[in-house]
Amino acid sequence: MKKLIFFVLLAACSQTPPRPEPIAPAAPAPAPAADSNHIPVEDFFRNPALASVHISPDGTTLAYLKSWKSRMNVFVMPLLDPQAEKQITFVEDRNIVDLAWKEADTILYQKDLDGDENFHIFSVNILTSASRDLTPYAGVRAGFADPLEDVSKTDVLITMNLKNRQLFDLYRVNVQSGALKLVTENKYKLTHWLIDHEGRARGGLSDDGVDSIFYFEKVRGKPFVPIFKTDFRNSFQPIGFTSDNQHIYVMSNLNRDLIELVEIDPNLPEKNFVLKTLYRHPKYDLGGGTYSPARKTLDRLWIVTDRAETVFLVDKDQADWEELRRLFGGQSLAISNMSRDENMWVVRTLSDRSRGEYFVFNRTTRKTWSLGQVAPWLNPAQMAEMKTIHYNARDGLNIEGYLTLPRNRPAKNLPVVVNPHGGPWARDEWRFNPEAQFLASRGYAVLQMNFRGSTSYGRKFWQASFKNWGLSMQDDITDGVKWLVGQGIADPRHICIYGASYGGYATLAGVTYTPKLYACAVDYVGVSNLMTFMKTIPPYWKPFLEMMYAMVGNPEKDKALMEAASPALHADRIKTPLFIAQGANDPRVNKAESDQMVEALRKRGVTVEYMVKNNEGHGFHNEENRFDFYRTMEKFLAKHLGPTEVVR
Repeated sequence: MKKLIFFVLLAACSQTPPRPEPIAPAAPAPAPAADSNHIPVEDFFRNPALASVHISPDGTTLAYLKSWKSRMNVFVMPLLDPQAEKQITFVEDRNIVDLAWKEADTILYQKDLDGDENFHIFSVNILTSASRDLTPYAGVRAGFADPLEDVSKTDVLITMNLKNRQLFDLYRVNVQSGALKLVTENKYKLTHWLIDHEGRARGGLSDDGVDSIFYFEKVRGKPFVPIFKTDFRNSFQPIGFTSDNQHIYVMSNLNRDLIELVEIDPNLPEKNFVLKTLYRHPKYDLGGGTYSPARKTLDRLWIVTDRAETVFLVDKDQADWEELRRLFGGQSLAISNMSRDENMWVVRTLSDRSRGEYFVFNRTTRKTWSLGQVAPWLNPAQMAEMKTIHYNARDGLNIEGYLTLPRNRPAKNLPVVVNPHGGPWARDEWRFNPEAQFLASRGYAVLQMNFRGSTSYGRKFWQASFKNWGLSMQDDITDGVKWLVGQGIADPRHICIYGASYGGYATLAGVTYTPKLYACAVDYVGVSNLMTFMKTIPPYWKPFLEMMYAMVGNPEKDKALMEAASPALHADRIKTPLFIAQGANDPRVNKAESDQMVEALRKRGVTVEYMVKNNEGHGFHNEENRFDFYRTMEKFLAKHLGPTEVVR
């Protein structure tokens, strides 16, 4: 089972920067305004005060993202001198979305152009602020492959589809000079490279859309050979080598329902190459793993149950983790990263009522220091609780979800916003959700559900979504709404559905196939026509096209099924007022998906508001566009769900 999130909305950065040992405590959140009944919409969707905090390999300096002229830029700060903070990038067109250290003087970061998702990799010197585009090619998408931290002080490995837009070759680039060298051409149509601790490509996964083939270099310097083949319904994800470069850690659900961590010997015959299971959870899939930079072994795993959890594979690390959790009152924590010697950890708190706070933990001195809150302008005491819920779908399948209720109001006969997630092969989880908090602050209950196909729940639950867009997947959403009405929580006359990406599709499907259920709907970059959607996918999705045919439908073989599940082709059924928002440069859900729906509705005189942002792609990332979208949504909901009494 591949964790391919085709349409999931890319969330805006939401992290916070760090500070060192002898620093003052982080400034407290500002006191609520005298009129605390109304939190400005902008406060929920502002760029974070600090984000993507990374400590340098030597543990002396912090790099992080921070807003400047409404765009996230890179700042650095000596760990022992917070007053010496320095801005080193000055990007004004688009948020920087990710960063990484290369030695002690260079930061790498990624940025696209107007939402096209063709991310370029840049380097910037922290002393001179001199920046360089390492992948200066139009229409090309690049990604990090390996930092080569023990191999080279100047070079890193990246992937890039320069020669063929469908395939990503492996390149070595000098972060100072920009010198680029093709290291390994992608002759095997690999979609995932496997790099050893010497920085050498030793194999990877190839996909033809139906079958995955694991290629491996059995003899040094010789061509890769296929050693394992399985279809896409099985998960087999190599994630790295053991410290001796002999064995491989793999996330797999072969011969079982849930994804677990195993160790394989690729030189053994396929039937014997799984040496042992290193970790499994009794109820949920493993979500991923992180390496120990010092030991070169898999260090910790993360799992999303009803909330995110971290599990260490080394007892000493797990003991330190439990000590931290006790220190923070048992609240949820996540490790952002650590120094190369693993003595300094950057830790972030997680909560349903706060965007969190960053801390540094010194494992030698056993001290922690606050680095600052992600959103100090939001008061957790004014936020709403997110509760885990369960209900049964009409066929008996148990669905897990989340319910956020407005504070200080009886949980009875409330106006509701139903919010199915994007993906669809993703999931909602317990965390601070700015949309849910914003809506709850306006008096609405918010229902989110992990309908069939959502990840973390095993192979069977995932496969239950195949060719079920608009069918049983949609029934799971409808059954959640009916459950909420049956509980007496929802006012059946005042229910709206809102979603982004696949959630936008579910929104359109909801008002098409159950038009009497919803009083209004908001579709954000959603698919409207499965036939046209399949024809406009990005070129780098083409290797997965056959898999998408199996999971969504084949436009030729399943034409009747897909047409029946395409809301744009049944717009005559829609009577519900709609608000649709779309990025003009969206590479995942082409603007034509929204255009055709708007045109069909307006021809019939159905109320539809349409917002298009010409400098956005799949979701609005520029702060001013987010503000415009949510302000418009607020007015739209107030108009169609009725005014709500906001009580704090």
